Amino acid sequence: MEKKHQVYNLIILDESGSMESIKNTIIQGFNELVQTIHGVEKQFPEQEHFISFLTFNSMGQKWLHFVDKASKLKKIDNKKYKPDALTPLYDAIGSGIHKLKHFLEGKSDYNVLVTILTDGEENASKEFSGTDIKKMVEKLQMENWTFTYIGTDHDVEKVARSLSINNTLSFEKDEEEIEKMFEIEREARAVYCENIHEHKNTVLHYFSKNETE
Repeated sequence: MEKKHQVYNLIILDESGSMESIKNTIIQGFNELVQTIHGVEKQFPEQEHFISFLTFNSMGQKWLHFVDKASKLKKIDNKKYKPDALTPLYDAIGSGIHKLKHFLEGKSDYNVLVTILTDGEENASKEFSGTDIKKMVEKLQMENWTFTYIGTDHDVEKVARSLSINNTLSFEKDEEEIEKMFEIEREARAVYCENIHEHKNTVLHYFSKNETE
């Protein structure tokens, strides 16, 4: 049997206190995303998808999944997602990338899609700086890693640019906008996998320009 092309999905979700006001909509959107990931793997049977899912705040980081098969990705609820405390964004990104990168050492023929979703700027990191993250992103983008930064309530473009992340999506903090954001993300994820199917290379532009305006 031919070896399947492996796609590693790393989702880093802000669980700080400011996310409380949109908690239910975020949960609903993420759970729809779960179905998309399941569907994508069925659509492209030559691909094997793995999920790593990290939530974070200044009280700690929670790995709900780490390199689990897509079929094991479960929906979240109010018990699994409880926004509180501050936003150590750099620590979450750095820890998530570092752990997955270590796991992938020695492997080949794979793509990594990192999705960061936050409603605020960095305010509590202790282990990683913005410069640290920027260097990591720039290096990994040359190794079939694609980074996406989705945010609200701050200058999303500016923060992403400071981290050398080119794929960005901004949204407003209301139910309609959040639903639209998740719809765009799901469509982009499907296109990303289709491009891997056709070319097996890094997708540089995850979101098209007209989607982010």
